[in-house]
Amino acid sequence: MAKSVKGVLTKTSTKEKTKAKPTGKTTSHQYDIYTNLEKYFGFTQFKGRQEEAINSLLSGKDTFVIMPTGGGKSLCYQLPAMIMDGCAIVVSPLIALMKNQVDLVRGYSENDDVAHFMNSSLNKTQLREVKEDLAAGKTKLLYVAPETLTKQENLDFFKSIPISFFAVDEAHCISEWGHDFRPEYRRLREMMDAIDENISVIALTATATPKVQSDIVKNLGLRDPDIFISSFNRENLYYEIQPKVKKDITIKNIVKFIAQNKGKSGIIYTLNRRTTEELAEVLMANNIKAVAYHAGLDSKLRAERQDNFLNEDTQVIVATIAFGMGIDKPDIRFVIHYNIPKSIENYYQETGRAGRDGLEGKCILYYSHKDVAKLEHLMRDKPLSEREIGAQLINETLAFVETSVCRRKVLMHYFGEEWKSENCGNCDNCTNPKEKVEAKDEALKVLKVVQELDERFDTKYVVNILIGRATPQVQMYRHEKNKTFGIGDDRDELFWNTLIRQLLLDQYLRKDIEEYGLLKLTPAGEKFLKKPVSFKIVMANTFEEANADDDEAETGGNTASAVDETLLEMMKELRQKESKKKKLPPFVLFLESSLQDMATVYPTSLAELEKCSGVSKGKAIKYGKPFVELIAKYVEENDIEKPEDFVMKSVANKSSHKIYIIQNVDKKIPLETIAKNKDLKLDELLDEMESIVSGGTKLNLNYAIDDMLDEYDQEDIIDYFKSCETSDLEVAKQELTDGDYDYEQLKIMRIKFLAEYGN
Repeated sequence: MAKSVKGVLTKTSTKEKTKAKPTGKTTSHQYDIYTNLEKYFGFTQFKGRQEEAINSLLSGKDTFVIMPTGGGKSLCYQLPAMIMDGCAIVVSPLIALMKNQVDLVRGYSENDDVAHFMNSSLNKTQLREVKEDLAAGKTKLLYVAPETLTKQENLDFFKSIPISFFAVDEAHCISEWGHDFRPEYRRLREMMDAIDENISVIALTATATPKVQSDIVKNLGLRDPDIFISSFNRENLYYEIQPKVKKDITIKNIVKFIAQNKGKSGIIYTLNRRTTEELAEVLMANNIKAVAYHAGLDSKLRAERQDNFLNEDTQVIVATIAFGMGIDKPDIRFVIHYNIPKSIENYYQETGRAGRDGLEGKCILYYSHKDVAKLEHLMRDKPLSEREIGAQLINETLAFVETSVCRRKVLMHYFGEEWKSENCGNCDNCTNPKEKVEAKDEALKVLKVVQELDERFDTKYVVNILIGRATPQVQMYRHEKNKTFGIGDDRDELFWNTLIRQLLLDQYLRKDIEEYGLLKLTPAGEKFLKKPVSFKIVMANTFEEANADDDEAETGGNTASAVDETLLEMMKELRQKESKKKKLPPFVLFLESSLQDMATVYPTSLAELEKCSGVSKGKAIKYGKPFVELIAKYVEENDIEKPEDFVMKSVANKSSHKIYIIQNVDKKIPLETIAKNKDLKLDELLDEMESIVSGGTKLNLNYAIDDMLDEYDQEDIIDYFKSCETSDLEVAKQELTDGDYDYEQLKIMRIKFLAEYGN
């Protein structure tokens, strides 16, 4: 995918045009780069575009390298640094990344002084030693943080030593549209010019959309750069999206997945620190060598955990996005996203850490609509411009998650690369393809709306016009009076968003990279308007909130262990039938979560049934026989391979206080006091109590109930639960019209009912 700057990035500023080109005194033909490659790094061949990029830099030209994780970006500046006169200054965003890179370079050399880093972690003595090596000409690579270049004393020092070139690693950090924007990167051009404006620059990144590429060239002031874009396709990586299900089931599934991949290294990315700690605890309790990694740990402990992972003393890192940038571990076999990432670039960068040796790499993302709400919540206090950018990036990720077309095709398109194959054979959508439906007439409607709006609006606005939604913005432009307003009101938003994504993928529409997100017609789209042809689409995936818990510790599961929906429905029917026999509501026999667990692990004996969520020994004996008989028959008839007696060991976490609750209820301590002492909300305490009762332990809550409800109200609610079909409290609230009961009152009465009739 060779592209010159004229091919991808057509706009340059006046300032860029008038700048002098680097005068580089060397030319690439002066060097035998193959001899030097073997001498300094022990390799005999280059990968991908490495050789071209190295020759460009050696000839004194500004160079821009966009190469996926594992493609060998670092060598593009490390080899030229070793063979050119002077020292290369490499700008790097993370202290941990610098140390990792310096250790790698030193590993190839006899002398440790060949590479150094300069940042705030050095004391005065260490800093003096680094400067002495630089002044003596011993050092070929110096890694610096952007902040290091802002200090005048450092600028003055760098002016006094020979510099071979500047390298800007993780160059996407310079763009607000990049996945890891760093404001301090914006001053790099100014600082480099202050040292020597004639020195050539190489910028490197693993992920950059056309918009981000444009920003990098513009903001770094690259002068007529040679641009080398390697394919973004990582053919060995398998991409899959799974819906989140109830917490205890999904935690069990993720633990089982890792247990089945015994000895294989992996990373689990989560959204927050608390979740990393809790999940790491569960993994360790199940004999999996795992640690948490997040910004809240001190730097020494983070470095130690990173080294243990690299040295294979740790199998799994459970981390926030603070972990992984620049980590050179080729044999990571799986990357699990516990929450939806903030952008496709984040996702691509993080999944790119799997299978860097070209072998197996599984990339599994667990998705819930609530994750999107959490990301939006995290942006609430940011400036408006940042919120708008963040919202668009989240929407792009959402489109990737919900698409039913080849995931590889969507990823490649996002990064400006055309992927012609309809089926990559290595993602969930391609291994389980959906049927296509004809959408010629609907595609025509979309293109007509884009045309009538003069190609000046984004997808969200176009969809509003299609479905006839007169938002304040639509009314401001008076577009509700357009001929096309409401021409697609027979379809929902999901359909139109899906169609627009596929029109973009098939290049009937494009998004403007300068005015991010505005829909434009392509020549193919204009041709379609004049002469429509068949246009078939695959409808988007829909992810149901299968009782996902609204808490911080949701997780995903092993794709091979998702709930068996057929069996689940059969067990619901059986529960209904058995409950009528016993004249009890269905939920008293087994809660929904218990049925889901059964439909995951297929218990075929009462002993196995006891291991399921919310099933005590007494409950298994009292109600379990017909259920295990049904499951045994189903397993035999469908030739199902049962999970091999997998039992997950749980850990006592912050929200599990069974013994404390039981003891305090026995002492008749007020519920508000119990909740406060354990830093719980009242509804969280009631959830804990219901879990305790459904597991077979009786709680006598009459002392608390008597303070909340009079005797007649209690009888009224108990009578309702005796005859109801569902345990849903919203339904109970609507049907119990004689009393104005709140959620806590109904919840505590349901717990009492379960304690008296369910055990």
